Amino acid sequence: MGREELINVRLSDEGDAVVVLDQTLLPNETKFLKLSEAEELHEAIFSLRVRGAPAIGIFAAFSLYVLARKSASKGFDDFYADVLKLGAYLDTARPTAVNLSTQLRRMEGFVGGLVGTPVPQVLDAMRGEAVRIYNEDVEMCRAISEYGLTLIRDGFGIMTICNAGPIATSRYGTSLGPILMGHERGMDLRIYTCETRPLLQGARLTAFELDRAGADCTLICDSMASIVMKEGKIDAVFSGCDRVAMNGDTANKIGTSGLAILAKHYGVPLYVFCPSSTIDTNCMSGDEIEIELRPPGEIKELFFKTPVAPAGVKCYNPAFDVTDNSLITAIITEKGICRAPYTQSLAQFGK
Repeated sequence: MGREELINVRLSDEGDAVVVLDQTLLPNETKFLKLSEAEELHEAIFSLRVRGAPAIGIFAAFSLYVLARKSASKGFDDFYADVLKLGAYLDTARPTAVNLSTQLRRMEGFVGGLVGTPVPQVLDAMRGEAVRIYNEDVEMCRAISEYGLTLIRDGFGIMTICNAGPIATSRYGTSLGPILMGHERGMDLRIYTCETRPLLQGARLTAFELDRAGADCTLICDSMASIVMKEGKIDAVFSGCDRVAMNGDTANKIGTSGLAILAKHYGVPLYVFCPSSTIDTNCMSGDEIEIELRPPGEIKELFFKTPVAPAGVKCYNPAFDVTDNSLITAIITEKGICRAPYTQSLAQFGK
């Protein structure tokens, strides 16, 4: 990918901490944090130091292992109770991205299946399971990217929203994966990247990754998407995803729903990319998805030297919106491409 790849989340060599790229400092500073305390691991998720549904899941699995190492319990039952308590705490960091709870429940269930095993052996097994989650994500990204490549051609103009590249996952990414893989293979692709609230993730992160890879990237404000589509510059819209309901409604960064409406109007296909673990089999429609609200300061103050709005003005700052399934051309997972009716196609791929 142009330059040496950034491994955004991993275990420390000793296994006593999670090493994570602090995405809040990009693109101006590349800094890795070494975290081992429950409060700082929780804060890293909440503050978007680590973000992107797959990366959050990987981080959560590593975090649970690191924290479990600190348990003073000698017997399995007490140790397992500690694991469940720690998992419940980490799960409160962010409500919308399903991968956080999915991978925590996977780790908890894995430990629960080792009942009666000595705690040191359980810890070794937990580390192995967390590493498997990471390795599975690498293969997931590769498979999604290959499927995504079948949807585009040389010379395409692609609009992206959110950040769903390597730093949001383990390698290529989900919605950015086909673009980076296509670029590696010599495809001529023109990418228009929406700046994306919250935290301007498209500007700071997606543009950073595409520029680092040497891809043709043009940054636009979210409100410019309509005119760029009208001018005929866009052949497809690529979106990441944090949760998929069983009817095909998808939650992604705020603005995705509006972008989908525009794409429908201009006859541009909208493709949603996500691992199958993002399909929430317990969620029947987007109406059931809890939308995370972010602090007002992210609108009025963050990234500005001085506030850009009156101190007393109220702010409404949802991090996500839900795109209706009728606006989605296809949902691409590592298991294949899902198309309407989604109640049928997603049922084959959801876990």
